[in-house]
Amino acid sequence: MGVLTGKTALVFGVANKRSIAWGIVEALLREGATVGLSYAGEVLEKRVLPLAEEAGIDFVEQCDVTSDEQIAATFAKAGAKFGSLDILVHSVAYAPGEDLGGRFRDVSRAGFKTALDISAYSLIPMARHAADLMPNGGSIMALTYYAAEKVMPRYNVMAVAKAALENIVRYLAADLGPQGIRVNALSPGPIKTLAAAGVPGFRMMLNYSEKVTPLRSQVTQEDVGNVAVFLASDWGRQVTGETVHIDGGYHVLGLTLTEEDLEE
Repeated sequence: MGVLTGKTALVFGVANKRSIAWGIVEALLREGATVGLSYAGEVLEKRVLPLAEEAGIDFVEQCDVTSDEQIAATFAKAGAKFGSLDILVHSVAYAPGEDLGGRFRDVSRAGFKTALDISAYSLIPMARHAADLMPNGGSIMALTYYAAEKVMPRYNVMAVAKAALENIVRYLAADLGPQGIRVNALSPGPIKTLAAAGVPGFRMMLNYSEKVTPLRSQVTQEDVGNVAVFLASDWGRQVTGETVHIDGGYHVLGLTLTEEDLEE
């Protein structure tokens, strides 16, 4: 038996087998959880359905998170399928490509609204519907990034969206805490994913991070999945409203020069 045996999870945002959300799914399954999936659109269907079939997941629903009706319908189906939920994972983010990279001052109004709506606001209705299916409490997690706290090159409008997401996590933690529902954010370091490929200069960021982080290593989907298991389980029952960094310690650095750099 795993630490999540008997628990049920609904995960939004699986794109392919390299996505962070899929790393979390694999960890939840490994620890005995029953998992349902929701993906963003028809383009991703051909990637997600085979993964679900291979893993033995029989609840897979498409959901446009900009639609309150589709979010409500997805949770209604989850309720009919599972009866209740214990875990919700929000791994949904999008910004128009033209608003990533370039100068921050050129971020468009339309791009700003899109990024905030999909990447941040969507957690609120998801949490509302999930809470109705969590009579015994539960764990809600959202995926964020360090650019929410400090300026990271070319992250631009997505950084603003992630900052909003982290604040939403804190407010939901306070709102839902009396129901025994914990809400936290996971903040991984750079990982090769489909979403990361849309950030200009990502490969350089990935290589640089490995050189300067205190642990001198790259974060993996498995690393994130293991922390998600902790937060989903009774081990994390007193942890809520937190942004948990899974970045090899990068976030503690004030100057990212290495000892080797200083010796040159």
